[in-house]
Amino acid sequence: MKKFFTTITNIYKIDDLRVRITNTLLFLLIYRVGSFVVLPGVSPSSVSGKQGSEGLAGLLNMFSGGSFAHASIFALGVMPYISASIVVQLLGIAVPYFAKLQKEGESGRNKLNQWTRYLTIAITAVQAVAYLKSQITPEQMTISNPYFTILNMCVLTAGTLFVMWLGEKITDKGIGNGISLIIMVGIISALPGAFVSEFQSRNAGKGGLITFVVEIVALIGVVMFTILIVQGTRKIAVQYAKRIVGNKQYGGVRQYIPLKVNAAGVMPIIFAQALMFIPSTVASFFPKAASNGILMSLANYTSLAHNLLFAILIIAFTFFYTAITVNPTQMADDMKKNGGFVPGIKPGIATAQFIDGVISKITFPGSIFLAIIAIMPALASLVNVTGNFARFFGGTSLIILVGVVLDTLQQIESHLLMRHYDGLMKTGRIKGRSGVSTSENAGEPVI
Repeated sequence: MKKFFTTITNIYKIDDLRVRITNTLLFLLIYRVGSFVVLPGVSPSSVSGKQGSEGLAGLLNMFSGGSFAHASIFALGVMPYISASIVVQLLGIAVPYFAKLQKEGESGRNKLNQWTRYLTIAITAVQAVAYLKSQITPEQMTISNPYFTILNMCVLTAGTLFVMWLGEKITDKGIGNGISLIIMVGIISALPGAFVSEFQSRNAGKGGLITFVVEIVALIGVVMFTILIVQGTRKIAVQYAKRIVGNKQYGGVRQYIPLKVNAAGVMPIIFAQALMFIPSTVASFFPKAASNGILMSLANYTSLAHNLLFAILIIAFTFFYTAITVNPTQMADDMKKNGGFVPGIKPGIATAQFIDGVISKITFPGSIFLAIIAIMPALASLVNVTGNFARFFGGTSLIILVGVVLDTLQQIESHLLMRHYDGLMKTGRIKGRSGVSTSENAGEPVI
């Protein structure tokens, strides 16, 4: 505890870091205040904050920090931007023009960002109309259509662009990971209410205080397990050949390529969830089909069929997304150009095959662990954990929370270590050649 307060004091001493943290908190405060500003033409008294709390709407409401259910100007949050980013990333694989832009360095990234913004506007406009038609009833409107739809389509689009701008400002003027921090704040804003609701439910006779304590211990265990998966890496040793230029020697050092066990991140769960919403969507549009036993089972997120198919889809998407984001051939070529090689492996094709084999071996257990985390909320619901609190036992929300918190701590850690202060995630110190103590792989388990 003493070390923690010492680290907080060190953070306050660094002017640049203190300003960045303050800016981040102010930007996030603006986002949270805007989340309670109701759309023009909607009666505030008619908004309960509970609409759209199930299915895909519930997922979007969680990511937007409750803005979706409150009919806020930030109701769509940053999800259109995330969707546009995924589309542009996939276009980089399928379309040669976008693949070329990805290889053009800073100028190519700027063009891709511009395409992402344009696509965000288009996606937001479409989603805004769908949101207004599905979530806002005529009784809640204080102005008539079509003026209401046109006005609020513009407002929702502007709201998403403003949230996207806030994320960019947090990245530039804050501690980084702006979009991720906004999503994290939206998710974590529901935690206090879910915690209090679960405590009241258990205290009212549904298991008692002992059951609530057991739930908290189980939640801590799941979080620790998730941290292990998010941080787990497999290191590949790379030796660089010695080069003598004049009287100086270059290279001759050994470095490591860290391959993450969960290189795909949260994307497999998002893709799988999108497909798992199809049965319930079909049932809503075709009432006669809702009586089908298989369709009903797949639409029920606590059923065995639903969770088994969900887990299989996550495993498949983990391999798919890892394959399109990690390129062993490119890694082997870059290594060869820089005079590096894996000890005992020939450079070139053999190195690419070796890296691909290692990725396949660590991706399989990583995908299984990811599937287990994804179905944990359903398992928690089976033991009568309330719906809002059960969502924090796994799935998309928990992985995003853990990933963003760890990334933020590492950002603060880097600022502290640059000024020779102990970091927040210190696990061990080693002495470098200059005698300055540095941190190695702070908080990162190696699998």
